[in-house]
Order: sequence, then structure tokens, then C-alpha cells
Amino acid sequence: MSAGHTRDTLGAMKQREILAQITGIGIVPVVRTSSAETAILAIEAIYRGGVRAAEITMTVPGAVRALEKIADQFGDKIVLGAGTVLDPETARICMLAGAEFFVTPNLKLATIEVVKRYGKVVCPGALTPTEVLTAWECGADVVKIFPCGNVGGPKYIKALKGPFPQIEMIPTGGVNLETAGEFLKAGACAVAVGGELVDAKLIRDGRYDLIEEKARQYLAVIAKARAEMQAA
Repeated sequence: MSAGHTRDTLGAMKQREILAQITGIGIVPVVRTSSAETAILAIEAIYRGGVRAAEITMTVPGAVRALEKIADQFGDKIVLGAGTVLDPETARICMLAGAEFFVTPNLKLATIEVVKRYGKVVCPGALTPTEVLTAWECGADVVKIFPCGNVGGPKYIKALKGPFPQIEMIPTGGVNLETAGEFLKAGACAVAVGGELVDAKLIRDGRYDLIEEKARQYLAVIAKARAEMQAA
């Protein structure tokens, strides 16, 4: 077996492992805060609440520093992602900072290519059926359906899963404690939750204990939905 083939195989194994972790957890918290410090505190709260995944968006001032700090602090105990990644250069910088998965709000093929080149997981944003299929054909591990809440929420995921049962989808936008279970039942492999979990007001008030509690509530909603799906 060639060294290149061995490396490809190991990369594919690592990608499957990261994907399995994200799907198993069922929720990707989207951490979009006003500073690197508050992003770190929010992730610590989410982790205490039992959620072992987090995505730090590039809109956070000092986002790369926050990625480095979380990667150092938690290591393999958390699946760490970079969000709002608009170009391949940013993806590579975040990769070097410790990110394992990369989320984009748009479909940019060059970003997918660079993430796949280094054996990481990419979740590009798409909305229309054409964009969803294009993202998948170009190597997306999961397709982020964004902004999902604006176009029908769980019903839209169900509609997309009709022609595309093979495509893994994570909805963003419109996901809250009331709808998270419905998204999973509609066919989403996991959900991404932003301000409904990492609440800006709670952060301003320093109420990280309430963010921790919300993380627990989301895990309970996901567990309940999956149990109902199995029983159905």
C-alpha cells in the first residue's frame, strides 16, 4: 500500500469519526459572540451542559485565538469547528488553529477543496435543491441548509430529503427547543443552534449557568425525538 493511499485511508477514517461524533451528539452550537473571551466562556458552559461540539464563527473578534484556546484546553474531548468560513485561506488558518470541521454560509467550491485536501470535515451552506446537490457532488460531508427557518423549517428538510435521501443535512436558522426534534424527525442528521442556545443577553448578564442548562435541555429534546423515531 502506498504512503499516499495510507494517508487517504487515515484521513477518511478521521472524517467518519468526526461526522459520527457530530451526528451522535445531534447538536452543533453556533458560538457567535462579541469577543473571543465570551466565546470561550460560552463553550465551557456548553461543555458543562454535556454538549461535546462547538462551532466558533469567524465573525467573533479574535475567533482564531478562541479556536486555539479551546483546542488547547479541551483537545479531543470536544469536536471543534470554524463557522462563517468564506474562503479557503480562512479555512486553512482555522485548521492550523485546531478546527476539525468547517461550516460555510455559502457554496464556494474552493473552500470545500482545501478542507478535503487536508482530510477534515466540511459543511457548506446551501438552500436550493441545485445548491444542495452541487455541494454534495463536490465533496461536502454534510450540507448546511441555511437559512432553513425562513423557507419552511422542518417541512423544507422533509421536502429536500424526498429526492436526496442520501445527502446528510444540518439545518441552521429556525432551530429552537420547540423545533429541534421536528427537524430530526424530518430527516436532519443533527441541528445547528445559534442565539437560541448561546443567548447574547445571557452572555451580557454573565449567566453562563443558564446556557449550561439550555445545553442540557437541547440534549434531552434530541434524545426524546430519537427515541420516538426508533419506536415509530
